[in-house]
Amino acid sequence: MKNIPSVMGNKRFAYLIILTFIADSLLLIAIQFNSARNTKALIHNNNILLSELRSSNHLREIDRDILGVESRIRASIATNDTTHLEGIDQKISQIENFLDSLSKDDADEEEERLIHRLSVLAMEKKNTKEKLLRRYADLGNMDDQTSIANPRARKISNEITSITAKIYESRQKHMVDLSNRSEEMGRKAKIYDMTLLALLVLSGAIIGYHIVRQFRRQYILIQELNIAEKKASIAAQTKENFLANMSHEIRTPLSGILGFTNLLQKRSLDETSSEFVSSIQRSGENLMTIINDILDLSKIEAGMMRITPGIFSINGLIDSVETLFLERAKEKGLQISSTVDATIPDTLVGDATRLTQILVNLIGNAIKFTQKGNVNVEVYRKQQTEKQVVIGFKVSDTGIGIDKEKLNEVFERFNQGEDSITRNYGGTGLGLSIVKSLILLQNGNIEVISEQGKGTTFHFYIPYDIAQEQLNKVNPVNTDYFKDKSKTPLRVLVVDDNAINQSLMKHLLKQWNIDFDIVSNGLEAVEYLKNNDSDLVLMDIQMPQMDGYAATQQIREVLKLDIPIIAMTAHALAGERERCLSRGMNEYISKPIKEEELFKLISGFGLENNRVSKTDTQEEVPSYQYIDLSYMQTISGGDTTFEKTVTQQFIDNIPQHLKELVLAYEDKDFSTVKLRAHDLKSSVAIMGLLPLLEEKLEFLEIISRQDQPSEEALETVRNIITSSLSEAEKFLHQLQNIKP
Repeated sequence: MKNIPSVMGNKRFAYLIILTFIADSLLLIAIQFNSARNTKALIHNNNILLSELRSSNHLREIDRDILGVESRIRASIATNDTTHLEGIDQKISQIENFLDSLSKDDADEEEERLIHRLSVLAMEKKNTKEKLLRRYADLGNMDDQTSIANPRARKISNEITSITAKIYESRQKHMVDLSNRSEEMGRKAKIYDMTLLALLVLSGAIIGYHIVRQFRRQYILIQELNIAEKKASIAAQTKENFLANMSHEIRTPLSGILGFTNLLQKRSLDETSSEFVSSIQRSGENLMTIINDILDLSKIEAGMMRITPGIFSINGLIDSVETLFLERAKEKGLQISSTVDATIPDTLVGDATRLTQILVNLIGNAIKFTQKGNVNVEVYRKQQTEKQVVIGFKVSDTGIGIDKEKLNEVFERFNQGEDSITRNYGGTGLGLSIVKSLILLQNGNIEVISEQGKGTTFHFYIPYDIAQEQLNKVNPVNTDYFKDKSKTPLRVLVVDDNAINQSLMKHLLKQWNIDFDIVSNGLEAVEYLKNNDSDLVLMDIQMPQMDGYAATQQIREVLKLDIPIIAMTAHALAGERERCLSRGMNEYISKPIKEEELFKLISGFGLENNRVSKTDTQEEVPSYQYIDLSYMQTISGGDTTFEKTVTQQFIDNIPQHLKELVLAYEDKDFSTVKLRAHDLKSSVAIMGLLPLLEEKLEFLEIISRQDQPSEEALETVRNIITSSLSEAEKFLHQLQNIKP
């Protein structure tokens, strides 16, 4: 929800930028328009000033010219010479023109009257000149003895001077007004322009402030996002750690359950025991399927699910998958069949493991939800080029089908066709989600067609490269073949701190006739390899003093050994295999360890094939109140030396572990309580005590204070272990009395 105000804020900021740009543009246009108008007005005013200046000059010329005309008239009278009168008409005409121009430019009535008077006086001078010329023509002289000393002539001259002075003064005032007006216009234009510029600067400052503010908000938002990203990273790491611990805790007991159940199934059992073992096997496998689904989902979410291309036979893979489900189909009375288009190249390059996982999930669902009828797998060629082929797969059944309204939801996590399916058929609802993710990771796609009560068909396709060399069909590896022929000088170093796991590895390696040594932590492994040769190292990851990662680093960097190292861990999370390989290990196997997988890994690192014989011995399982020896004796396969060893380990180690648990509880050292309770879960399992103690030990793992329930749980653990120690001693005494 936080990003909604942020988006709205960004929109408002964008609108503000646009509006400010428009406003600034309008201001600039206004400034330009006002400047142009003021410039035009100033030019016009200056033109008027120039005109007034010219008029002032004209006034001076008029005054001078009229007086000049007067002087010429006086000179002509005085000298009785008409030549002095030449040019007077032109002067009078010029004066008239000047006066006309002044009259046009001026609108003042008084000044207009004065100009008109000047024109009259000028015309009188012209009339006087005409009069003198006529007198001269008639009488031969121009002096009438009154003209020169005529007071009226003098008065006219004075009047002319006075009028021109008045007009000039009026014009000067007008010029001053025009000058003041120009100054006022300039001042107003300056103020107006400065105001507009101030508004422009202010708007720029406002937008600048908002830009800085926006950048600051974005900076704060980036910081918040970084903090949120760190929190999300921490949460993801916490989730991964939780899944890692969950994986470790669940897979550790499953290692015993599935590993030894597999061994037990190979022994001769009565009908009831065989049924019990089969039930244990199915329950363990179901639990393992759930764990694998959760861990696959974790890998996909973390982006650590890797598609590993390899060469495989499509016909061989389909045959193997069909064979895997034959017995299950027969048990339900179903027919299962598969067909592969003959035009498809047999040898392809792709991730056969992921394709198998996809088909196993889809076929498993088809069998689970089908009560009668058949399950069909069809492989066809969807598209092909010279180097690549798109393979289409169709898995169909005649089962219960899926409601049309639910079809779009079947690929969602924790979702199944209907709510009752989980109750009737079980499952987590993760399988199809993982299937779709795996198909998409391989650039394919999947769709489903179904009708309730009439069955379901899944269509999916995946592109594969065509192998350059087409090989024959690859048959699955028979691990019994290798085991029966394994007799080779291969020496293995087992590095594991758990005594029970050590005993399990001893038993497995002995039946393959492999020489081995066992050490309890990485530090001992490094010291061992300094002085001894080994062909292979089976390395646990979580160990005291030095873990498997650090030990591998020491072996690679300090000892400079390239000995193959196989990691063994109950962690099976996203990136765990990559992490092991990046630390210098050669391969990775997750717990619970499957016998066949371990043997394949060992055989892949140099185990040659020689025959080994095995003997099966079935001992009667004694009955005790607390300890249950069936698990131990299933593992031992009748090997009393193995039974003596693990029983003695139980008797020697458990009392000290119990003592440390009690002391830690009394000292309120709950971190040590958690570790000791966790260790006891692995240690008591060999004597069959885990069903009695698991709930109490798990409770002690999570306590954080002393209270009545925790004291009761601790007391129960102490009583059961104390009593079981007595029974273990009795059993050990019986074993010691058995002759080898």
